[in-house]
Amino acid sequence: MPNEQPNILLISTDQQHYQALGMHTPLVRTPAIDSIARDGARFDRAYCTNPLCSPSRSSIITGKYPSSHGCWTIGTKLDEAEQTVGDLLGQAGYATSLLGKAHFQPLASRPDQTSIECQPILRDLDYWRDFTGPYYGFNHVELTRNHADEAHVGQHYAIWMEEHGFTDWREHFRRWPAEPGEPDRRHRWELPVEMHYSTWTAERSIAAIDAAVTADRPFFTWASFHDPHPPYLVPEPYASMYDPADVEPGRLTPGELERMAPWFALTQRDNPDFSRWQETPHSNHGFIDHRTTEEQLRRDIAVYYGMITLVDDQVARILRRVDELGIADNTVVIFTTDHGHYLGHHGLTAKGAFHYEDLLRVPLHVRWPGRVPAGLTTDSMQSLVDLAPTMLAAAGLPIPTAMQGVDQLPVWTGSAEPARDHVVVENRHQPTAVHLRTYIDQRHKLTVYRGQPWGDLFDLAEDPGEVVNRYDDPAYAGVRSDLALRALDHELQRERSRYDRISVA
Repeated sequence: MPNEQPNILLISTDQQHYQALGMHTPLVRTPAIDSIARDGARFDRAYCTNPLCSPSRSSIITGKYPSSHGCWTIGTKLDEAEQTVGDLLGQAGYATSLLGKAHFQPLASRPDQTSIECQPILRDLDYWRDFTGPYYGFNHVELTRNHADEAHVGQHYAIWMEEHGFTDWREHFRRWPAEPGEPDRRHRWELPVEMHYSTWTAERSIAAIDAAVTADRPFFTWASFHDPHPPYLVPEPYASMYDPADVEPGRLTPGELERMAPWFALTQRDNPDFSRWQETPHSNHGFIDHRTTEEQLRRDIAVYYGMITLVDDQVARILRRVDELGIADNTVVIFTTDHGHYLGHHGLTAKGAFHYEDLLRVPLHVRWPGRVPAGLTTDSMQSLVDLAPTMLAAAGLPIPTAMQGVDQLPVWTGSAEPARDHVVVENRHQPTAVHLRTYIDQRHKLTVYRGQPWGDLFDLAEDPGEVVNRYDDPAYAGVRSDLALRALDHELQRERSRYDRISVA
């Protein structure tokens, strides 16, 4: 008898600009990912909870903001005691699996904050042969931590390469420990496509789905792709698939950064000194000189697009398998990314404590035949913190009061008005010095910085490119005051308790 509860297939990329898809940028070839929106819904105002990997991914599975689930930046861990959507779905009979990137734990370990996602464990293949879960609510995991040729490679991906006869895989990745004279691989990677981690992620996701169907169990499978996160490196034919002359980089408008927090303008200077915001020995992502040549930027973007198309080809494999198994009508497919990416926008590259839309907005597509209207496109605001409660609602399960996201299922199915009129994005990269929070509604966007006099205020209707910061503009004083009050109200609204009140005392 077919499962009554729907399967849930979460497909994610890592650090993908929300417009880096064929439906927005026709140059980019992403027919499989685009098809999820064509056959379902596309949400054009979706946002991350934090523009860094670990906090954002932790919000996806806990339904909480980083300030609540505790994994407040990369280099910290999500406590194993946190309840996750996988825990709850697993208790309801789901086969839960995570294939690809986890990043719930740091690249170091110490007694008060242990991690299995660190060296030398990452390359201890005997350890990973014996460990496939449970892990944060996923009963079955197959993981690797690296991006491109990083030395963090290992875990189940390395085992898979060896099982496929690719025993010299270490020659294609950086050494660990680091050795002098490492080759500087850039753009074109000699790793065979069939041995690429995106290929592996798709293959193992399909295997997890097959196993659940064979066992006649509903599944929650997260196919967690690592790309297009830098380094910009990909095998052929993807490395030369896009002509750098055809791409259009983002641009810096002269003078725009002078209206922003001091660290914005420093990204465009020689030997910038960010030391006043360096409270710990660990670096702040993005606090560097972001300038590059036009030629280099165009080549990086061309390869970034190639990395996305490689992922799309692998997503197509997963979707085909869902069709072949005859389960498409009973499978909720969700596509998103953990946060955005700068491709020259505002003079920036990659990511950092710069809360422009390019970094905070994420693609979000949802397909569920017969439930989610095909071809629905909406600017109804969404947040990645909403995914966990909405997936529980799709499975017909209660949503814990401790979850801070909202149930978006009625919005996804087109049966209700928007579930939220704003989103909030956190960013705390140092204990106090780099600590900011952004409140965004349909038109305006306010960012405040802990203990600092500066702030950002953008009118997204009049200034969608976010060039003119209105924070100190007298004409926007009333808007700023209103947004600040509503941001404070949000802090009260999102407060949650573990228990319901059941007695007078």
